[in-house]
Amino acid sequence: MKLTQKHRQTNTNRRPQADVQVEIGQRFPLTIKRLGINGEGIGYFKRKLVFIPGALPGEVVVATVTKIKPRFLEATVHRIKKHSPNRVEPRDSYAGTVGGFELEHLAYPMQLAYKRDVVVQSLEKYKPKGYRNFVLKPTIGMNHPYEYRNKAQFQVRKVNGRIEAGLYKAGSHDLVDLETCSVQMPETMTVMRSVVAILQDLDISIYDEATNTGLVKTVVVRVAAGTGEVQIVFITTQDDFPKMGEILNRLAADCPSVVSIMQNINADQTSLVWGEKTQLLAGKPQIREVLNDLQFNLSARAFLQLNPFQTVKLYDEALKALELGQNENVVDAYAGVGTIGLSIAHAAKEVRGMDIIDDAVVDANENARLNGIHNAHYETGKAEDVIPKWLDAGFTFDALIVDPPRTGLDDGLINTILTHTPKKFVYISCNPSTLARDLVKLTDKYHVDYIQSVDMMPQTARCEAVVKFTKIDV
Repeated sequence: MKLTQKHRQTNTNRRPQADVQVEIGQRFPLTIKRLGINGEGIGYFKRKLVFIPGALPGEVVVATVTKIKPRFLEATVHRIKKHSPNRVEPRDSYAGTVGGFELEHLAYPMQLAYKRDVVVQSLEKYKPKGYRNFVLKPTIGMNHPYEYRNKAQFQVRKVNGRIEAGLYKAGSHDLVDLETCSVQMPETMTVMRSVVAILQDLDISIYDEATNTGLVKTVVVRVAAGTGEVQIVFITTQDDFPKMGEILNRLAADCPSVVSIMQNINADQTSLVWGEKTQLLAGKPQIREVLNDLQFNLSARAFLQLNPFQTVKLYDEALKALELGQNENVVDAYAGVGTIGLSIAHAAKEVRGMDIIDDAVVDANENARLNGIHNAHYETGKAEDVIPKWLDAGFTFDALIVDPPRTGLDDGLINTILTHTPKKFVYISCNPSTLARDLVKLTDKYHVDYIQSVDMMPQTARCEAVVKFTKIDV
């Protein structure tokens, strides 16, 4: 369906901000009008915008002010005076405390409607050409919107002598120990808790953020849904890993599904989780996933969508949008381990892709060989550098598919796209805001046929979308 007049009025008739005198800790009743792009409730106090995590549209709450900004207030829910009929009881006690559960209190059909609306809000903010007439399809959801995350990346800390592993509270470095998690594939949590128990039993040195001392910073557990293979990565501050032999023996006994144990070294005091060096401790350097009957080997740092069940649907939508012919060449930008390009290679003459992470490119070419795909090739580099090199060498392409990170398309790649204007173009976005921003430039040369939202991360505010473009004839 198209953007409605009601949606447009939400943007153009937005209430003006007011200079309201309030204090931290002040309480007042508030009616929630809608959800913002991060899943927070939005209302107005004396015409001033108020953001309240955990509140739902239609609810009347008593809000407690926590932050005062020139253009808005932040608040928490002190009490709900009128509940939304769409409010449900979260499965996780951590919901509202750490990220990954922002919408677990909202009934799933309304989550799907919200994710389409997030696209609407982003378009209304950036106003790309013709956005009022974009066709926004209903969000594709899951039958069972839980137990889908194939990777747990948990910080590890020692609190009062007890080792804990989990996520930080929003806006802080206060760790919340996650013993259960309904959105994780069960095996990720089983292995993670076994790892924590082993670290505790063997009294392994754990990183202390305050003093920048200790060994183990983070534990990453990834499960391949198609094969059941599990990989563990210990992210440590140094190469030397005392008692590693004992750890490996315990893991072999306690976690038979684990076939790959890696170590990544990150000695820096930084918010970045991964360091540059990764080495094999035991087993295989990769685990194997199966998507659309294709096999994919995954290195420790290789990107793969967190929801393998919806990934298949996402790629099917991308292939449908491309409408490839057998004699058409495709460029697969931001290719990762080749999951998209190899999934569509059967419908194309040739697929070429690139990624800036060399390990991912090695995996992609290996995955092509693994699946007997001879018309796909991957190189290391930025798309905006590699594509012109290929064109200069005489390669031409008919179709382009891009799947950028949350930051969206690099300006250099946008310029390359607008210069060479491939006939067929599909954009897979994991961030509606940067998608809408990129559409401002892309709509100079392309018409947006439709945007298909796909719920890759149920219970969160995250939204994936597939955009089908048609080149504008000049």
